[in-house]
Amino acid sequence: MNIRTSLLALAALAAGLSSPLSAAVETYQIDSTHSTIQYSLRHLVSKFTGSFSTVSGTITVDRENLEKSSVQASIDIGSVNTADEKRNAHLKGPDFFDAVKFPTMTFQSTSWKKTGEDTFDVTGNLTIKDVTKPVVLKAKLLGIGEGFGGAQVSGWEVTGSIKKSEFGLAGPAMLGKVLGDEVAINIGVEAGLKK
Repeated sequence: MNIRTSLLALAALAAGLSSPLSAAVETYQIDSTHSTIQYSLRHLVSKFTGSFSTVSGTITVDRENLEKSSVQASIDIGSVNTADEKRNAHLKGPDFFDAVKFPTMTFQSTSWKKTGEDTFDVTGNLTIKDVTKPVVLKAKLLGIGEGFGGAQVSGWEVTGSIKKSEFGLAGPAMLGKVLGDEVAINIGVEAGLKK
């Protein structure tokens, strides 16, 4: 066997070893129209719920080792919805999100820890306004299967909580006794496999 043949054999072997791993890693594009971003917090003695309707980003899934997966997402602050236009405008204003200066909030995962058969603690950096802090979200893989037109999709359920005061969202002092500080997060994501 000459040198050229040996090199070709080694290249073929390397390709054979690497292709299963490559095939196991898939990138999914978040489908904003089939995903929901909801939050809730105390208002006086009750619970108040709002949502964001526009989210984008990707989920990179390592099918061989899901703990090597990653996610990055961006939420459009202008899509906040509280079922009241006046309140929406207040949330977008300088008292809270200041959407003109900071039009998006982002999340970038730094690690995934398996906590069950299909559940994970996803640690990452959440940025709201000009504040970035680590948070831990509870994620559950609901499934990977065939969607419309035969396209492959993945479904996820994500929960967590943050303190709004830590991200500059406390609002006017007069609202301190009206609104709670802890914000519960409830997210449903559908994401399609990128070609």
